[in-house]
Amino acid sequence: MNDGSLGIPNAATHPVEASRDLRLDACRGLALWFIFIDHIPDNVFDWVTLRNYGFSDTAEVFVFVSGYTCMLAYGGALRDQGWPSILARSLRRGFEIYAAFLLLVVAYLALIWAAGGSSHFDETNTRFFFETPGAALLHIMTLQYAPVNTDILSTFAIFHLAFPLVLWLLTRSAAATLVLSLLLYLAVQLFGWHVPAWPHGEMYFNPFAWQILFVLGAWFAGPGAARLAALLRSRIVLMFAVAFILISLVVALSWQFEALKWLVPDLVGRWIYPIDKSHLALPRLLHFLALAAVVARFIPPEWHGLVKPWTMALIRCGENSLAMYCIGVLASFVALVVLKQVAAGPAMQAAVSAAGIALMIVAATLLTWEAKRDRRGPKLF
Repeated sequence: MNDGSLGIPNAATHPVEASRDLRLDACRGLALWFIFIDHIPDNVFDWVTLRNYGFSDTAEVFVFVSGYTCMLAYGGALRDQGWPSILARSLRRGFEIYAAFLLLVVAYLALIWAAGGSSHFDETNTRFFFETPGAALLHIMTLQYAPVNTDILSTFAIFHLAFPLVLWLLTRSAAATLVLSLLLYLAVQLFGWHVPAWPHGEMYFNPFAWQILFVLGAWFAGPGAARLAALLRSRIVLMFAVAFILISLVVALSWQFEALKWLVPDLVGRWIYPIDKSHLALPRLLHFLALAAVVARFIPPEWHGLVKPWTMALIRCGENSLAMYCIGVLASFVALVVLKQVAAGPAMQAAVSAAGIALMIVAATLLTWEAKRDRRGPKLF
């Protein structure tokens, strides 16, 4: 793990010789479980996830950690392997995510058809495919069309393909890179810049907006490590982070419970609502950064409490996040079908939620075991 002493040029040109930061895998594993639970419609157990307790949810975790791990994996190898190797590795990983997206969509469409077809078209955004398969297939391959819950992978593929440019900019001027990223983010908020989708609308995870989390993750893992360490030691930063988290908690709960509406003035609600996820609205961004600051402050990289039997399941899922995300999407659809066709009560919701998480744990454990036997490290999302 980066010790926080790297300067701007060293962060991207010197290899990172350290052990794997288990906090990343544990957070990513927990995010995968939460995403699976949230993807099951009308699941009462989504109250254990993040989305009801603040402005952001687990999507922000994935994008930020992706930028962070890209910097560790590629930035640290730049000096020894050079730009051609970095370009090749980034291209290969982007293609792997792209291939996983296509395979996931094919499996998803097959499940939908096997589960009754038209009865699930609208809730999965697949009617366009089954009515115009040729055109839909073309737009799936060009990342312009995606069924519900698969669309984040297309944005991830774009980010991984673009990472060599991000890395090059960070090695030249980390400050200028952050400014450019912020200006692009502000252009989305002010002018609505977006990537068009087919047959209408826009790409759900707008890469022009979400790139700021990806770039911040890369910056924090490299040239920003020392500055971040200093900020995290500041009591003022901690107080602001905790205050923002508590305020967002009150606001979010006031939208869920009528009895709490009086706690939030109407003017405040009108100012921040709706909190657009597609464009990563500012309250979402600030809420995630506040959460990240608190987690980084109180859970250091070397914390041995992570290496326990009850946390190893999280770490295993986090190590294999791409495969686990795909499994979670398919499992959430199967859970939806079971709840609609068998029973929809809390007991069945608990059963399908537990079964899906158990499936992910078993699959992740097997993948990690296979990777170690084959002398390969787990892939970073």
